[in-house]
Parts: sequence; structure tokens; C-alpha cells
Amino acid sequence: MKIATWNVNSLKVRLPHVLEWLAANQPDVLCLQELKCEDKAFPVEALVEAGYESAFFGQKTYNGVAILSRRPMTDVTFGIRGFDDEQRRVIAATVGDTRVVCAYFPNGQAPGTDKFAYKLSWLAALTGYLKEELESHPALVLAGDYNIAPDERDAHPDWKDEIHVSPPEREAFRALIGLGLTDAFRLFEQPERCYSWWDYRMFAFRRNFGLRIDHLLVSQPLVPAVKSCHVDKTPRALERPSDHAPVVVELT
Repeated sequence: MKIATWNVNSLKVRLPHVLEWLAANQPDVLCLQELKCEDKAFPVEALVEAGYESAFFGQKTYNGVAILSRRPMTDVTFGIRGFDDEQRRVIAATVGDTRVVCAYFPNGQAPGTDKFAYKLSWLAALTGYLKEELESHPALVLAGDYNIAPDERDAHPDWKDEIHVSPPEREAFRALIGLGLTDAFRLFEQPERCYSWWDYRMFAFRRNFGLRIDHLLVSQPLVPAVKSCHVDKTPRALERPSDHAPVVVELT
């Protein structure tokens, strides 16, 4: 089973890239973030033609998440239970025996701001929600744009901005790991300075000035099944790309 995550930064703009990538890579499940489109504008038919059914939770201009699957999805849920939030950032579905949670974590803007406080409260709510999900779904994958670079290897050495690398954010990431989740990417030896996001400015992609902020965490029952995990930088080099690249995990 191949599961991928990709912040597409506007599905309307990036739909041709998504369809091309699906055809070339044939993932069983693709989790999308930052759709930036309302549910009524979601391209259901185009994705059906590509061989995928869709579950989506979108809103105009901002946020939005979706799960695309080649297999039937069941028990689709939206948002974080018990957390009142107008921002549409979480969707979950069961595919086969695996619970897939797709999340678009808040950016946070900068430590000390209201948006940063929202990020931390959202992370706490997500952690509580996932604890409950793991109790009923031992085989679980948390896929998404976390907007957190977990450790020094995951940020370019010259990254000076506090956001994404601050101690509270990294502590929140460790709390997710503490639930019994494992970073699939770090199960394997990886190239140095391997990132999943590069700013559009300052030739960041060409210079590989980036962050690894897109992750696939797997629950302990799935760890023995993880065959590979990598960042696919190919779409980032296309014309009018997302600023993120897909991350892919393959389970035997």
C-alpha cells in the first residue's frame, strides 16, 4: 500500500500536476492539503476518471484537506472532535484496515502572536483526538503538512526564522511521537538536507534552501510494514508548482 501526502497550495491551479503525478506514481491513497476551494468546486469527476474516489473538506480561499483513494473509503470524519474550529484542517477515513488522518497544521506566523497561540492549542487538540483514534484504530497513518521541522536535520542550516523550528513546536511534534507514532522518513538512511518545502522567493528551490515540514507518521503496528519513504521533488521543478513536494510511504 502506497500512501502519499502533498500540500498542493490551490487544487484549482495544481490539478494538472496532481493528475499527472497520480498517473505516474499510482499511490493507493493521496492526502492533499491547502485545497483553497469550496466543496462545490472540488474536481470529483476528473479524479474519478483518474481512478480515485474523494473525501474532501474545503473552504474558499484558505485551508482545505482531502483524501483520494483507489480503494473504497469508510467512516469518513471531518475536523477534530471537541475542538470548535471554523478552519477546515482535518479529515480522516478508513482504507482497508488502515485509518488515514490527513491534516493541515496551522502555520503559526511567529512565536508570541495570536496565530502561534492558536497553533499550539490546535496541536494539543489534535494530539488528544489522535489518542482516541489510536484506541479504536491501531493501524493509523497521520499524513500532512505539519508546518514543523522536527529537528536540526530538517531545516537548512541558515534558516533563521523561529517559526517551524521553535522549541514549543518541536515539543508538540514529540508529543505526537509519544502517542506511539513513528516518523516513517527517519526509518531509513536519507540524503543530507532533504526537504519538502522551499519558498518561492530567493531561488530557494534551486539553492535547496528548505524545510522538511511534510510528514507521514505511522502507528507501531504498521512500522514493520514500512518498506520505504521518500520526498519526490519532481513536481516542485514544474512550471507554476506548489511550494511543497509530495512525500510517499510504501507499506508491504
